[in-house]
Amino acid sequence: MTVKTILISENALSANREIAKQNRAALDVAGVVALNVMASPGAGKTSLIERTIEALGGRLRVGMINSDTSSAAMDAERAENAGAVTVHLNTAGRCHLDAGMVRDAMQCLPLGDIDLLLIENIGNLVCPAAWKLGAHWNVLIASTPEGDDKPYKYPKMYNDVDALVINKTDLLPYVSFDLDNFKRGVEGLNYGVTTFPLSCRSGEGLEQWLAWIASIADRKAAIAR
Repeated sequence: MTVKTILISENALSANREIAKQNRAALDVAGVVALNVMASPGAGKTSLIERTIEALGGRLRVGMINSDTSSAAMDAERAENAGAVTVHLNTAGRCHLDAGMVRDAMQCLPLGDIDLLLIENIGNLVCPAAWKLGAHWNVLIASTPEGDDKPYKYPKMYNDVDALVINKTDLLPYVSFDLDNFKRGVEGLNYGVTTFPLSCRSGEGLEQWLAWIASIADRKAAIAR
């Protein structure tokens, strides 16, 4: 029984990888750069996405795929109010997005009118790491109130991301978060990963994050032309 379970899992992940490749191809044809944004609940995914849309809206046309385990679409509405074209995905309790869900959501978006696609994954530090979506960049948001032990407890998430945001740095004086210990844990798993310490609340550090987003979107647009 254990062997059968493993085979089923491998087959599911293999099928998912194929759909993810198709998603990437569709994004490339449309000239869209996509980010898979992951974090634990409350780390600030929606806040960072909202601030990003507001800041880059005059420069980039932004789309957003919001996912949640229910039909509640408040986060999608926030992104839409900030200026993005949005789609809300109800995973019906599933703890992560998969490539098939993203493919269905992409079909509801005007990809030809989008430069940047922000995919807000389910708040979870376990399941999303194993499921490719077709995004060009995997971004993980950590937040200081969560504690500095998360790289040690959830190594798979930190090992496989292309960029790391450390959010809520304005709370560092008030929470038990050893930044050096956190960085040691991250560097042991993903040495040299692009990192952005910032605060969505105060705006400190956002400029570097926004410049990075704009630069990768500009590079993608140049390739598409």
